[in-house]
Amino acid sequence: MWRKSTRSGGEGNCVEVAVFAAAVGVRDSKDQQGPVLTFTESAWSDFVTATRAQQLNADR
Repeated sequence: MWRKSTRSGGEGNCVEVAVFAAAVGVRDSKDQQGPVLTFTESAWSDFVTATRAQQLNADR
């Protein structure tokens, strides 16, 4: 089941996330038939943790 963040605004710049048996999928909410990026559960967890701690820098 795909889900979008509850913090998503109305401007349409959102991604959707789904948890599969062996991976986490991420896709563009505006292009639901488009490509899906997949991550291991541990990689996704690390990403979410870093995001919440504001440790990501978009300029890198």
